[in-house]
Amino acid sequence: MNTVVERFLRYVTFDTKSNPKSDHCPSSPGQMVFAKALQAELEEMKLSDVSLDENGYLMAKLPSNVDYPVPAIGLIAHMDTSPDASGKNVVPQIVENYQGGDIALGKGDQVLSPIYYPDLHKLHGHDIITTDGNTLLGADNKAGIAEILSAVEYLQANPDIPHGDICIGFTPDEEIGRGADKFDVEKFGAEWAYTVDGGPIGELEYENFNAASAEVIFHGVNVHPGSAKGKMVNSMNLAAKFQLMMPELETPEHTEGYEGFYHLSNAEMSVAKSTLHYILRDFDQEGLENRKAVMNQLVNKLNQTGDKDRIELHFNDSYRNMKEMVEPHTHIIELAQAAMKTVGVEPNIKPIRGGTDGARLSFMGLPCPNVFTGGYNFHGIHEFITVQGMDFAVRTLVTLAAKTATSHHNC
Repeated sequence: MNTVVERFLRYVTFDTKSNPKSDHCPSSPGQMVFAKALQAELEEMKLSDVSLDENGYLMAKLPSNVDYPVPAIGLIAHMDTSPDASGKNVVPQIVENYQGGDIALGKGDQVLSPIYYPDLHKLHGHDIITTDGNTLLGADNKAGIAEILSAVEYLQANPDIPHGDICIGFTPDEEIGRGADKFDVEKFGAEWAYTVDGGPIGELEYENFNAASAEVIFHGVNVHPGSAKGKMVNSMNLAAKFQLMMPELETPEHTEGYEGFYHLSNAEMSVAKSTLHYILRDFDQEGLENRKAVMNQLVNKLNQTGDKDRIELHFNDSYRNMKEMVEPHTHIIELAQAAMKTVGVEPNIKPIRGGTDGARLSFMGLPCPNVFTGGYNFHGIHEFITVQGMDFAVRTLVTLAAKTATSHHNC
């Protein structure tokens, strides 16, 4: 039987970095390569209803082993990794029995330091899996896939543990906000689900940002700089003015908890035309609309100071806070909490300062909170995960399946 670590180390060898510039689904060919490998693994495990569609959505089911009605629950993870860092040629290392101090990442002078990552102080005695400093690790979210399949395999090997139908779903392109685009909730067949896509041990999340993107386009006039006086309008200067007018302390590096932000994520710039791309986040929908209004006011102000309207502003809503869709189903949170406590994990309910497939799936009729994987520092070369965290995640999922079954016995 494969261990969760063996699975995880095998999965991270697949390059599944998603591509936001692609119109295809999945957005990168490596995701389908990985999906086909997982499909073969699901079939080898003799799970039922194994299917992989042309868009890279992979589903399967572990049938119920009890003779009374139990709601079918879903376990979901995503196959892609973030476009923020390379996921090609990932070289993980395992630091056994960590006892503090810096962890060298194998190449160059990159280190994991508890000075910058104080969570390491809590992980003495843990076995830590890191990158070699050249790529991300892929714990987000290949750890979730490994944990789900290891939990399912454990349930298969221990038929005395009761469970209802366990629906398994692996999605593409979550990292670029498209993971739920073509997800067939009816085909999936679960009454509720859990994304296994969280961070440190004990995380349990059912609130996330309301999210939108903003594109600010600045139109300039380009002429030869030697004869530019009174003629040139440098769009990059307009873009710089606009950015300097934005709320300085309402950015990711200055906010935490329930505080929202504006984030300048990338830009394309030239004299004739510049475009600034922002993401807007707020846990309150009214707060998100207020952020849009602030940007509108700044654009109007700059347009009024020029000889013509040279700035365009476009918004695109991404996802909403799933809290309103999950809170009416408190039992699914209580089951997850109880499962964690049973295996010795203290639940840590907190908001997701980001997005998840579960947010959109919740609004598609599949309430879907998020549970921990045991990982840290997702999306970059300092990503890491602990072996113990992965083991706790597997045990939590096994116990969650059992508690769902026993809570409905004789109901």
